Amino acid sequence: MLVVLGIVLVAFVLFVTELFPVDVTALIVLVLLMVLGPWTKVSPTDGLSGFSNEATITVLAMLILSESVRRTGAVQLLGHRVAGLVGDSQFKQVFATVGLAGSVSGFINDTPVVALLVPFASDLAHRGNTSPSKLMIPLSYAAMLGGTLTLIGTSTNLLASGLAQQLLGRSLGIFQFTPVGIVVLVTGVLYLVFVAPRLLPERVRPRETLLEEYEVEEYLAELVAPETSPLVGTPISDIPAEAGFGGEVKEVLREDAVLSPFSDELVEPNDHFLISASQPDLTSLIEEEALNPLPTVGREPAVTEEPARSDDAESVLIEVVVPTDSALIGETIETSTILQRYDATLVALQRGDVRLPRVRETEFNVGDLLLLQLPADELERVAETRDLIVAREIPREDYRYDKIPVAIAILAAVVGSAALGLLEIQVAALAGVVGMVLSGTLAPTELYEGVDWTVIFLLAGVIPLGIAMENTGTAALLGALVATSAQFLPTVAVLGVFYVATVVLTNIVSNNATVALMVPVAINAAREIGTNPLAFLLAVMFAASAAFMSPVGYQTNLFVYRPGGYHFTDFARVGILLQLILAVVTPITIAVYFGL
Repeated sequence: MLVVLGIVLVAFVLFVTELFPVDVTALIVLVLLMVLGPWTKVSPTDGLSGFSNEATITVLAMLILSESVRRTGAVQLLGHRVAGLVGDSQFKQVFATVGLAGSVSGFINDTPVVALLVPFASDLAHRGNTSPSKLMIPLSYAAMLGGTLTLIGTSTNLLASGLAQQLLGRSLGIFQFTPVGIVVLVTGVLYLVFVAPRLLPERVRPRETLLEEYEVEEYLAELVAPETSPLVGTPISDIPAEAGFGGEVKEVLREDAVLSPFSDELVEPNDHFLISASQPDLTSLIEEEALNPLPTVGREPAVTEEPARSDDAESVLIEVVVPTDSALIGETIETSTILQRYDATLVALQRGDVRLPRVRETEFNVGDLLLLQLPADELERVAETRDLIVAREIPREDYRYDKIPVAIAILAAVVGSAALGLLEIQVAALAGVVGMVLSGTLAPTELYEGVDWTVIFLLAGVIPLGIAMENTGTAALLGALVATSAQFLPTVAVLGVFYVATVVLTNIVSNNATVALMVPVAINAAREIGTNPLAFLLAVMFAASAAFMSPVGYQTNLFVYRPGGYHFTDFARVGILLQLILAVVTPITIAVYFGL
């Protein structure tokens, strides 16, 4: 038992500190459980059972189904029709955004839903007179709440169902907790529509252009001095006067040395200049001073503000967000090939509340918002990649609109067959994947492109941790300790204690890891008290989808962080009150509907 508690502590520390990616941490935990099998009571068969668990298989299949629906353009088409109805009314825009995200997330994984709707919400705001800041947090929160409507709404629900099968001998039905989910969603929607906009500041001004939003009046370019440049032999400090431009030399790179812009060193051939200047000044430096732009960062094209195809514009400006599974994470502008792949120039980079200069050594992180300048004919490829999420909508010609009826029919068949008990959910989901491929809705080569493998390996790694906690009595011990509170608290209050404890934990570590840790404890506490263990499992499950207090609590919060121009505290300003309301509403609704 002590060994398992030690592994739980190690897992918690690694999840919180993010010393390793969450999926790597999960695999570390998995290996520890199997290597220390005599003490953890986890055999190799138990340890590897997470990969074949029905939750893991179902999540894998549902992610592929979500990708299939995404490729039809169904969500975008629905968004366009909704946008045509709301006009410039902020109230209608917020309601439409929240209602669309909440309803769709009940049947499609909430992460791709938010990724698809961020451009919709941004364009909806900019077409009217609404700050995107008023829409982005409500979008993310509504998607999280909508994910609690059905079993397939989020991987957290499916993991909880898998644990219910292990610990209670029965899994959750696809609509078993929908009545509670409806109450939670309606409560959240009312709050997000009537209260949240009053609490959210206008971090991004209405109708603000990309350059205004980033405060980019000058471009940051890297230019190289060839032997023929008139600047060769000129003191570095004299370059602005010699070249006659109003920009600023940020630094000079000479082999492995970085020289000050105020240095008296003479310019030598192959010196690299990091220069902040207006577009006309950059043009002058390139043409009159014979400086050469680097292939991936120093072009001087005609730039348009709109991220759309144009025969008259050589390049466009677009915003992109770095998602959790991007290959760009940990890379720098020098080491990554992703920007070169799209012939893209990094004009500006924002991280959190900070606008960073483009420095060669800057490593990209999850949630970074990049302002890219790239050729117009690369737009669709950028929109298609999973390494970047486009924050403003791009016209697409590759959506399979003719497959929308087929995709919706297959998804409905999956849900219906599982709800009626005709097929187990994992079997129905896998059959749906086969149907998507056979119908041509999804090409065989696209089969795994929609899968977030981080989630899959995280699930496979944390499921055996729950087995270890149950087999060694760790969960029973922790459950008994919590159950002592029932001596002086009513059962519904103990249910609320588990809800609040899970909320705090899910804002710190992964929601799936939280469920794996808390569900065994909650079920054992319910048994000690002599009440309904299903109610306690559901309290943990609903709370794990309520990561409202910080942008890092859930990945959809990161998707909207920079497009909304938010500060870290904006999430707490809106989220804490919402969580307090749901901490009362959710346990009471569960108690009333399922009984204690």
